[in-house]
Amino acid sequence: MRIIAAMDIIDGQCVRLTQGDFRRKTLYRADPVELAKEMEDNGIRYLHLVDLDGARTGSVKNYKVLEGIASATGLKTDFSGGIRTEEDVCLAFGCGALQVTIGSIAVSRPDLLKQWLDQYGPDKIILGADFRERKVATGGWQQTSERDIADFLREYSSAGIRYALCTDISKDGMLTGVSVDIYRELTAMEGLSVISSGGIATANDLRVLRDAGCEGAVIGKALLEGRLTYNEIAEIC
Repeated sequence: MRIIAAMDIIDGQCVRLTQGDFRRKTLYRADPVELAKEMEDNGIRYLHLVDLDGARTGSVKNYKVLEGIASATGLKTDFSGGIRTEEDVCLAFGCGALQVTIGSIAVSRPDLLKQWLDQYGPDKIILGADFRERKVATGGWQQTSERDIADFLREYSSAGIRYALCTDISKDGMLTGVSVDIYRELTAMEGLSVISSGGIATANDLRVLRDAGCEGAVIGKALLEGRLTYNEIAEIC
């Protein structure tokens, strides 16, 4: 299972929100590039970089952070937040993203996402399928659709999506353990690589997700606060 460090950006700084609530924000590091270098020095190979300003406004804002991390490290980075147009996708790839994670557009403009999937290929596009009580959320988790998470993934898997990043919003930033049952359900879909996110607090949570069939797991708060050490992570992956 791939271990993917998460870095959320507001105003160019590394923060964490609790359950996607912008009013419950914690500032961790002013310089995300230095944090990315530290992560790489300690064995992290993959990074999930989220432009929270972009997610909230619907327009990519923190692309310079992506550019700085790509220039200073060899981290394999997927970028998300505010990607709504072809220009946004080109900007992310041009600034060094290996992949882009597309969430809101997958709900509002499925035709556009399928166009990008055909254009860039399934290895470059990750479906962002974040959910609250099984319902897919969009717009930086500020809106909730009526789409069931399993139905949503099944539809896009049939359309050729290979990777899906699924965050249980109710668990995000809570350090209360993972929703393993729903991940077991999602990983049972043939041909789909599920990346889990939300609630990871211990090495055992990672083992549970690995045994449930997740292709990857995103770690945010637990890593930033030292609850999960780099050595523990290395033992899992």
